Amino acid sequence: MTPNMFFLLASLLFSIGIVGLVSRRNLFVIYMSIELMLSSVNLLLATFSKVLGDPSGSVIALVMIAVIAAEAALFLAMIIHIYRENRTVDSDDFNHLREAV
Repeated sequence: MTPNMFFLLASLLFSIGIVGLVSRRNLFVIYMSIELMLSSVNLLLATFSKVLGDPSGSVIALVMIAVIAAEAALFLAMIIHIYRENRTVDSDDFNHLREAV
């Protein structure tokens, strides 16, 4: 496969992630959209690394995967905490900061 196919796939994945982030209200769907966008960036880094013959892009992608795993644990813990307090994961119901004014 040519690098152009990987660039096209990464841009398609990123676009799907943006649409999911903007159009959905469920926190789990928003989280999955963010993860999809981060995965497309990893794909771009690995592709550029292969095209340029420099392994630094792959190393950054591996470090980014570790950061994404830590972020996943924190985000899912926050969603569970929010659900236990409010019994919903709809992002429109969280307006506590607006009411404080």
